[in-house]
Amino acid sequence: MARAGWSHEELVAGVLAGDRRALARAISLVEDGAAQAEELVRAVYPRTGGAASIGVTGPPGVGKSSLLSALVGEVRAQGRTVGVLSVDPSSPFSRGALLGDRIRLADHFLDPDVYIRSMGTRGHLGGLAEATLQALLLVDASGKDVVFLETVGTGQSEVEVIGIADLVLLVLMPGSGDSVQALKAGIMEIPDVIVVNKMDHPGAQTMLQEVRSIVALDPERERRPRILLTDALRGEGVSELWEALEARRRELEERGELASRRVRNLSGEVETLAVARLRERVQAAIADDPRVRAALRGVTRREVDPLSAVSLVVSTLTGGDGT
Repeated sequence: MARAGWSHEELVAGVLAGDRRALARAISLVEDGAAQAEELVRAVYPRTGGAASIGVTGPPGVGKSSLLSALVGEVRAQGRTVGVLSVDPSSPFSRGALLGDRIRLADHFLDPDVYIRSMGTRGHLGGLAEATLQALLLVDASGKDVVFLETVGTGQSEVEVIGIADLVLLVLMPGSGDSVQALKAGIMEIPDVIVVNKMDHPGAQTMLQEVRSIVALDPERERRPRILLTDALRGEGVSELWEALEARRRELEERGELASRRVRNLSGEVETLAVARLRERVQAAIADDPRVRAALRGVTRREVDPLSAVSLVVSTLTGGDGT
């Protein structure tokens, strides 16, 4: 039994049929790291790839959730179904960590064709990346047409999490200088679309010009994103923003870049998650294997060199000679 009365077969069938309770149960298994989660994702994976996924990032306080709510309304007005995964890498809570986001998305919370879920890290970024990928696949398999993946910031960890999406939308507002610095420093690759929210702010036009000057440094003109102004609370510029996202996706699809981006993203996730699993095994070996612990003590006493200790760890994991 998968949990609380659901068999594996019932849960798979429920997710594929778009049953909200089955989807919620499945994502809970993913968040808990349950063994059944891997079996579940494996079973539904052939039915994924149909959803358009959009990563939405930006610093706290720029109005991402309000803008996201407006975008959901825009998509729903076209008769398309929507999933929203709100991810908070900094929160120690698993669910309810982003209750405020749920409140801001309250207009859609009871819509049967909108599925909203908040996810937290529980203190382990690698675990969050894995759980987010699996949750995105489950929402995709459930038949949603568009899936938004929202993070709370633009640091390296958040950029890694949204790296599994087809498109990336960066939300800024006047005064969000850290994010502009992240763009300048190359911490965040140039997003597909950039929006400056709160367009009536006195500094909105100044920020717009600053971002344009950064984007213009990219020598590949076709990579340069559109930069728009919005006011999410009043709904101004939201239709134009959605049109820009749709246009960008069509461009990528026509050039064959969308397919190659998906291959790159999924391959990168496989590598990242494999490394995370291996890291866990290394940590376990260091903690549990007396030979490894003895070698580490030897390193601290300058009796064993670090590379010899590394070779011992590798041979412990692989059963080989450590080379």
